[in-house]
Amino acid sequence: MSSNHVAFFDTTLRDGEQSPGCSMTTQEKLTMAHALEDLGVDIIEAGFAMASEGDFAAIATITQAVKKPRIASLARAKTEDIEMAARALQFADRARIHVFLASSDLHLEYKLKISRAQALELCGESVRLARSLVDDVEFSPEDATRSDRDYLVEMVRIAIEAGATTINMPDTVGYSTPEEYAAMFREVRQRIPAIDAQGIILSSHCHDDLGLAVANSLAAIDAGARQVECTINGIGERAGNAALEEIASALYVRGDRYGQTTSIKLDQLYPTSQVLGQIITFRPSPNKAIVGDNAFAHESGIHQHGMLANPLCYEIMTPALVGVAKTHLVLGKHSGRAALRHRLEQMGFALTRDDLQHVYYRFVALADRKKNIYDQDLVGLLPDQIRERRHEPVSELD
Repeated sequence: MSSNHVAFFDTTLRDGEQSPGCSMTTQEKLTMAHALEDLGVDIIEAGFAMASEGDFAAIATITQAVKKPRIASLARAKTEDIEMAARALQFADRARIHVFLASSDLHLEYKLKISRAQALELCGESVRLARSLVDDVEFSPEDATRSDRDYLVEMVRIAIEAGATTINMPDTVGYSTPEEYAAMFREVRQRIPAIDAQGIILSSHCHDDLGLAVANSLAAIDAGARQVECTINGIGERAGNAALEEIASALYVRGDRYGQTTSIKLDQLYPTSQVLGQIITFRPSPNKAIVGDNAFAHESGIHQHGMLANPLCYEIMTPALVGVAKTHLVLGKHSGRAALRHRLEQMGFALTRDDLQHVYYRFVALADRKKNIYDQDLVGLLPDQIRERRHEPVSELD
């Protein structure tokens, strides 16, 4: 993998599915996996084989039907987990076992109830076992951002010596800030020369508890991470994971800043988001970046005027770039004359300046009383003589 290419590890089917309202059947997971394959993701974490018979079946089914991305299964640092993951992945052309083990004292003491020394031993044993079963092993020191740095470095070193090919350092509880997260990656790289010498891939995995998941992921990429773990629409535990569509779009739009390539087909971002929305119990918030209903919608008169003059005034990317059909100029109480004239012309009505002024006053009065203004409302505002002069409607703003 080139040094300026970021691999996308999609965990919608594993970490994403763990959030309330996001459970999927095997067939739904397969549908989503095909959409992710079309999107161009590099790795699909298809599930947690040991979690349930359903997860095992979904992973096994996906490995036989989806061939372009690597297929991964999560596994705790336990023999039975790792062996179960290997069985679920046996038909994969390119299988990955993703082993995780807590590295923070908080998790070791209260959750696992083991010592630091025991955890280091488990780390080495579990990664060696996984590597004996597949060629591609990822290791994650869980709660890395709240771990003692010296101990984290030691655990990562042991995992690499045991055969891990990817090291993921997750911000498991969304605690870190971009500066801190980037510093962790730089320090680990600097203190473990084998990472660069052996071409070990460093990976980020961020949660959004403080709303920083995407910012932290981009900071990790700045610091040398060449894999980013994320989900469609940012679904996931608690406040969710880093949103794939936001990271991919940021790397493209700000290519001048990051200088990274990806395999993501940007025009499939919105269609893939829609597929997920049809499968789970909710869709993205309207103001969700990239894929929300309002991401390319404008109501303010100042914004609408600018959009009609040149869309670059208020849009940093075209809707078509991410697979959205068109920009929407939403008519409401904040809209101006330019947008009203534009919409009426689209509907086939040509207005003089005086006509527009008359209709605009009536429009503003209606918009103050009505949240949603529809085309039929606009027609009702027009004098009879204008309605009689209607010509063929034209297509909407692209």
